[in-house]
Amino acid sequence: MEEQRTPRSPVWSGVPPWWRHGPAGWHRWSGEHRGEHLGEHVGRGDRWPWRSTLLLTVFVLGGSQFAAHAQGGGRAHLDLFARALLILGTGLLLWRQRHPVFVAFGTAVTALVYLGAGYPYGPVFVTVAVGCFGAIVAGHRWAAWTAVGVLWAGHLLVGHWLYRRLPPTGDQAVSWSQEIGIITWGVVIMVVSELARVRREQWARERAERARAAARRADEERLRIARELHDVLAHSISVINVQAGVGLALLDSDPEQARTALTTIKEASKEALGEVRQVLDTLRTPGEAPRAPAPGLDRLPELVEQAASAGLTVAIENAGGLPRLPPGTDLAAFRIVQEALTNVVRHSGSRHARVRLESARGALRLRIDDDGPATGAEAGGSGNGLAGMRERAVALGGTIEAGARDDGGFRVLAVLPLKVEEDR
Repeated sequence: MEEQRTPRSPVWSGVPPWWRHGPAGWHRWSGEHRGEHLGEHVGRGDRWPWRSTLLLTVFVLGGSQFAAHAQGGGRAHLDLFARALLILGTGLLLWRQRHPVFVAFGTAVTALVYLGAGYPYGPVFVTVAVGCFGAIVAGHRWAAWTAVGVLWAGHLLVGHWLYRRLPPTGDQAVSWSQEIGIITWGVVIMVVSELARVRREQWARERAERARAAARRADEERLRIARELHDVLAHSISVINVQAGVGLALLDSDPEQARTALTTIKEASKEALGEVRQVLDTLRTPGEAPRAPAPGLDRLPELVEQAASAGLTVAIENAGGLPRLPPGTDLAAFRIVQEALTNVVRHSGSRHARVRLESARGALRLRIDDDGPATGAEAGGSGNGLAGMRERAVALGGTIEAGARDDGGFRVLAVLPLKVEEDR
């Protein structure tokens, strides 16, 4: 019995899922979605980062007020203009997903004006950090580094040369230790942003690989279902087609023989419906084992009987017997023999076929011969029979050859890797 299981994700212990796949919403900045999320949804209000921006605004205003008290009279007091600059800097962060370059430079310039006006050091740098972080993870590294460079160069100019002409009165030059601290702060922010960008790109690649793997699994499943349906329907309908012709030809002259043909049609159609229903059941209940065993070489006698009802005599030769086959190999072997006999019924003028089974050198060899000649008549097939046999063989790592023999007949030769199942 074939056992079908739904693929499961690997179990990762000790690593949180968000670290493997990325926090929710980060796909908006991934490379394959950047055009979608930075362009197509611009007008969608639910994409604006209102909540985070509001929280940052409250934090920056409150933190700056606390910093003003902590730094005493050495810096200018927070007035209306200072608070407007702080609100402007955090307000720009609303556009950090849509216009990351503009936000990176805007927050840097706003912070530079705030510091140049002599207002206290503090959370104003947070707006620059968030703006540059967004630019880097969106792929605009040059803009983020340039914005930080502009802020540092401007602060260096103000803190060491222009401080005498700018408020507050009596201000002194910035110490070089403080300057080094600001440089260190900027480097740390940029390094963290770069690490986040690298990790985000890894998440994007992993998502793309998972999508490709899912697409491959879906394609393989569609091909498998198509092969199953083709093999089930092609054989049964070929038998039905032959018997329908016999019944029509003998309906008046030999009603009893016509009745036999109709009985064969009924049995073949019933069996085809049962196998089609089994295939469809596997689609409706993914992950569960099929309700009936998958067909294998033990059903060759049924194929011989069906072929006989279509006027084809089949001789089975089993050289030395066969070991127990894995379900996949057993099913593939049965379908290859079934399709080969179907093609004999459809396309060959011979009413005799030979099937030889042999296990040797770790492989199962299937040889199906008929003596021909080809009828050349339109048989109503889809032309996918040989392709389906080849796909089944290749999927198991085997080979298949099909072609006309020198004496006018036709031969199908399949070699499938054989792994003997150990008795449990």
